[in-house]
Amino acid sequence: MLYMLYSITTMTNSINIVATLRAIRANLNLTQEQLAERLGVSFATVNRWEGGAIQPQKAAVEAIAALALEAGVNDEDGTPNSPTTTVVRPRRGKTTAAPSTKPMEQMLWDAACSIRGEKEAAKFKDYLLPLLFLKRLSDVFDDEIVRLAEEYDDRETALEIAETDHSLLRFYLPPEARWAAISDRKAYEWPVNEKPKDVGEHLTKAVRAVVKHNPSLSGVIDVVDFAAERNGERDINPAKLRGVVETFSDPRYRLGLADVQPDFLGRAYEYLLRKFAEGSGQSAGEFFTPTEVGLLMANVMKPKPGETCHDYACGSAGLLIKLQLVARDLDPTSKVPLKLSGQELQAESYAVAQMNAIIHDMEMELARGDTMINPKFRNSDGKISTYDIVVANPMWNQPFASDLFSNDPFDRFRTTGGVTTAKGDWAWLQHSIACMSEHGRAAVVLDTGAMTRGSGSKNEDKERNIRKWFVDHDLIDGVILLPENLFYNTGAAGVIVILSKRKPAARKDKIVLLNASLHLRKGRPKNYIPEEDIQPLAAMFLKGESVDSELAVITRAQAEEADYNLSPSRWVMARENGTVNDIAALIASLSSLSSELRDADDSLFRLTRPLVREL
Repeated sequence: MLYMLYSITTMTNSINIVATLRAIRANLNLTQEQLAERLGVSFATVNRWEGGAIQPQKAAVEAIAALALEAGVNDEDGTPNSPTTTVVRPRRGKTTAAPSTKPMEQMLWDAACSIRGEKEAAKFKDYLLPLLFLKRLSDVFDDEIVRLAEEYDDRETALEIAETDHSLLRFYLPPEARWAAISDRKAYEWPVNEKPKDVGEHLTKAVRAVVKHNPSLSGVIDVVDFAAERNGERDINPAKLRGVVETFSDPRYRLGLADVQPDFLGRAYEYLLRKFAEGSGQSAGEFFTPTEVGLLMANVMKPKPGETCHDYACGSAGLLIKLQLVARDLDPTSKVPLKLSGQELQAESYAVAQMNAIIHDMEMELARGDTMINPKFRNSDGKISTYDIVVANPMWNQPFASDLFSNDPFDRFRTTGGVTTAKGDWAWLQHSIACMSEHGRAAVVLDTGAMTRGSGSKNEDKERNIRKWFVDHDLIDGVILLPENLFYNTGAAGVIVILSKRKPAARKDKIVLLNASLHLRKGRPKNYIPEEDIQPLAAMFLKGESVDSELAVITRAQAEEADYNLSPSRWVMARENGTVNDIAALIASLSSLSSELRDADDSLFRLTRPLVREL
């Protein structure tokens, strides 16, 4: 059996964790995601360790030491000598992989079933997510007490120190708000006349106590009253609420620092929406962008330390979070974070965005409001603030009230191709341009039909004219066609439009069109892009050289000849060898054509409506 000597003085100064992790990755040629899997923790945790934001706990240090031994990392590679040494036994067997989302989804489904019938389906998430967040805060609090106990050799001492100095913790949870008290695993002595009648009152008192000690959580965790009544009856029956608490208390569903994957709350939100809000008529991109799509966008944007990043339709803030995660992976030595900001209309999504930022230990400025009507992020002169990077997945095919914006106070449309009279997809891109600095770049997810509507029509089309303006001003760096059936509540393929105000010389007057539809894995209920394909796809797009059946580069003149049809499926030909992969490309093309046909039907209906009225 192997043993490894390494230095230990205190838990926060035992080995040079940052240097050791980097040396392991270099020696084994691992990405941070792969390293996280080897260590059995989440990507976000490795990011924090390697960035120096947090120190691993004792068990994690043992796993790192064992992997360092395997990788051949020695003192020169980053493990410093120390006068105090100890012997650590590496873990036996294979390291457990990072937990998947499946147990969490099962937990959420079990919890939802516990209160089924108490609220309409769309409202379940309003109660479950704050409760899920409270469970996360409690588990993280417990993790940090364990860390302090390792440092001070005693849990009770650690608790006493935490009580007197809350700054040692991310968030301080008072005793009544800790999960052991909420689940009745540990008794809590309530002051006289304050003891709650049931679990609903206990939860409401608990979240209010958390906010009292952590004012930054106001409007995040206390968004619902678990003891609310209507006409003398509780909104949620306490017995059923107790069932939810019991489900969350299952030890399989722990939500501590090393227990869940990055953006798990956003994934939870997506899962609840998919389960309970199907058929609500809300657009695919309104709440949550699939993880792999967000990572692809972030890898194409290649964020650099300190850059300003904005999402004007941020939903659960997943796109902003992925920018920071990728920035850390690209430059793990930097301690300069991105400057993140986002605007969101829906109150529930806004609260989830705040929760997501907090869970990831990220600073993020968020605002509520309708971005198109009232963009909240403005300069001192009242103009829209500009950023190095803009990412967004706004509502697709949203009806656009052209009369309302004919005299836009921010002048976003008149000077950038005109005001659209149909769907709002290109209006979002016009807003994106207004948000970009003079050297800015953007990645925006839209419906595939936005790349073709109006092209080839004998009649004047405002949307086609806006596309022409973007092409004529060389603002479109490229378009990426995604596989079909990735997004919540729609089977449409979707595209990522990449904008740039300062293209490299080699890309000027050119548009890169990437057909990523071949990179599809079938899933239930949604398809997905394999994780190992994300970085190669981004690298292929950024390289910008033609690849048979996947990538084409067209000139401005070619775009003009095609009447500004920018759909990648129009330019990237399917493979001629008849492989099974061609089916994916065919499906994507059919999806794009289906979208165009729907748009044509809509136009025909609008044109014939006056004739029907006359008859």
